[in-house]
Amino acid sequence: MLVLKFGGTSVGSVENMTRVKNIINDGEKKVVVLSAMSGTTNALVTISEFIKNGELEQAVLKIEVLHDSYKKTVSSLISNPFLVIEAKAYVNTIFSGLRALSNTPYSVLSYNKIVAQGELLSTFLFSRFLFQDHKKVALLPALDFMRIDDNNEPDMAYIKQNLNRMLNEVADADIYITQGFICLDTEERISNLQRGGSDYTATIIGAAIGAQEVQIWTDIDGFHNNDPRFVEKTKAISNLSFDEAAELAYFGAKVLHPQTVMPVRELNIPVRLKNTLSPDSFGTLITNQIHGEGIKAIAAKDGITAIKIKSARMLQAYGFLKKVFEIFETYQTSIDMVTTSEIAVSLTIDNDTHLEAIVEALKKVAHVEVDDFMSIVCLVGNNIIYHQDTPQLFQILQDVNVRMIAYGGSNNNISLLVNTSDKQETLRKLQRYVFENSDRLVFS
Repeated sequence: MLVLKFGGTSVGSVENMTRVKNIINDGEKKVVVLSAMSGTTNALVTISEFIKNGELEQAVLKIEVLHDSYKKTVSSLISNPFLVIEAKAYVNTIFSGLRALSNTPYSVLSYNKIVAQGELLSTFLFSRFLFQDHKKVALLPALDFMRIDDNNEPDMAYIKQNLNRMLNEVADADIYITQGFICLDTEERISNLQRGGSDYTATIIGAAIGAQEVQIWTDIDGFHNNDPRFVEKTKAISNLSFDEAAELAYFGAKVLHPQTVMPVRELNIPVRLKNTLSPDSFGTLITNQIHGEGIKAIAAKDGITAIKIKSARMLQAYGFLKKVFEIFETYQTSIDMVTTSEIAVSLTIDNDTHLEAIVEALKKVAHVEVDDFMSIVCLVGNNIIYHQDTPQLFQILQDVNVRMIAYGGSNNNISLLVNTSDKQETLRKLQRYVFENSDRLVFS
């Protein structure tokens, strides 16, 4: 069985939903994972913020605007009168629930309930869209099988047992529709896999059912060799290893959620990235196989804060670095890059929620300097640190204002820390040097 995930833009309009219907209508059994319709999650987050801040009139107004848009979607998407009645009733129930949440005390649980409604809406409406063509469709509520444990990791034993039971109960269906992103926690409360988590949902499901392949359908032809939002003439990469894809996803390639490959890599279940607007394009196939060496792609991650910890007296003292890292562990803040010199250690974080407390704790043992508005630019490819032409990269970097370099921590990644204001030009320069010059550094 295949698992196909479609993102918000893929189900963001009646035209795109029709494209999705045509893609999945091939007679083969499959699980289809859907995100919320494009724009819906952002609107729900805004509603949540209004409620949190006590701006209830604005929240209700935003709810009404979103409700009206879904009424129009139902009218445009569904023509069968009985299904129209059912769809309108479901939409009205969802928005009645949102109005009720605007009149209850706000909590994290309120946020999770609010943002979950987008996936519930898209899957219900799309299933009814398929019903009117007499498709053999079953709607599988993700909240009946998708659960995370106390460490916010997928509870694979629970998921596998319950999902396969549900599939067996409706074994005559050809298409199983379910929600991405949303799940329950160990106390049966609504939670989620964080923004972009529908990709993660798809591979969790793929691992649970032993899928033949997991396909992630978006509005771009897979991974590109650079960020097409900032760089012209980028090209799709036909094949990547799981390691290369994980590096690119973590360091900023928006086409894939960073945790996506984790559930399927050990099972060697391929992940294919496809374009809903160009379904015949090959896309990118991610497997355990390695295709060539050298630099394959460049990505960038914004929102980085650099912290320099300097102490001539303490740095080389036994246990000093342990104390430093324990501070970040205390505040549950992960570290991206680390470099050291004789008297200083520099590192980066992408979550500054506890930055003030971290800095105060660090100041007790060292002098601390903080630089924000930074970006990590990473170059990814199999064994690039050992490739004979990689040293040329450091000649190129004389034209780039680099704050830090991480080289050797991974065989497949070289990371550069730059000012965010310099990011786009850095990406463009590297594109020219690495992929466009006749003596470029990429080899296969």
